[in-house]
Order: sequence, then structure tokens, then C-alpha cells
Amino acid sequence: MKKSFGAKTLVFTNPVWCVGSYDVNNQPNLMTVAWGGICCSKPPAVTISLRKATYTYGNIMARMAYTVNIPSVKFVKHADYVGMVSGKMENKFETIRLTPMKSDLVDAPYVEEFPMILECKVIHTHEIGLHTQFIGEILDVKVDQAALDASGQPDMNKVAPFT
Repeated sequence: MKKSFGAKTLVFTNPVWCVGSYDVNNQPNLMTVAWGGICCSKPPAVTISLRKATYTYGNIMARMAYTVNIPSVKFVKHADYVGMVSGKMENKFETIRLTPMKSDLVDAPYVEEFPMILECKVIHTHEIGLHTQFIGEILDVKVDQAALDASGQPDMNKVAPFT
């Protein structure tokens, strides 16, 4: 027999995602998101959901682009920090000493040190109560050479994501 918990968001999370965006002054920003996942295979797309109150929300609305940066386990503290502090208050890349790289494909930065990156252009937004869902078409996936297997494919054991 199963115990009912009612309508709640009780599901196992995907690996930690840090979302990259630029603000109006071209300052790179990074935010750990709680709500995100794959939402389509053709076109390949992911979704993230943000409250309007977040700094990243405004950045993405202005640029219609974001990156999904997947940190390895050695960046747990970095991912925790960027999820707790607002980019309104500081340049998080400088504070945590990570390198923002400008995407060639979308108007958003990615983290050079993180092993796996998805570059996304916003193709839809959807208001859902307190959150806005951003559906981003994946224009490219970048994976560090060191995180590839012998056949040149991403090896998730080497990417070493965490939940």
C-alpha cells in the first residue's frame, strides 16, 4: 500500500544545473536552478522554470538565451553558492573564480571549468503560477575532451554530475 502525499513536487531531481545569462550591462551571471529537465527530442530542448523575482529571469527575458552548465562533483560548493546569492548583489563569476566564456551560438555565457554545457535559445515561454517556464532549443552541447570515452562520446562517469 502506498501513502498519499497530495499534490506536491516530490520527484527525484536531475543533475544540478547552473544557468548562465548576461545582464543588461553584459555582466555574466550564473544561477543554480531547481526546476529543469529535458522536454523535447525534436527539436532537442530543455526547460527551466524561474520566478519573475530572480535576476536570471530578467536576463533571459532580455536576451532570449541561456546556457545549462553541468558542474562535476568537484564544483559542489560553487553550485551551492551561485544558487544562494543574487547576481544583483555581485559578479558571482568573480567571487567564485570561474571563467565565463561567451557562446558563439547564443547570447549567454557558459562556465569554462564545468565539463558539460548546453547552449539554448528560448523558443517558448509559459506562465505557470509563480514561475515562468523557459523552453530552450539546444543549439549545441559542449563536453570537455577529458570527459569523453574511447569512442569520443560523453562519459557521464567522467562528467561526474551530482544531484
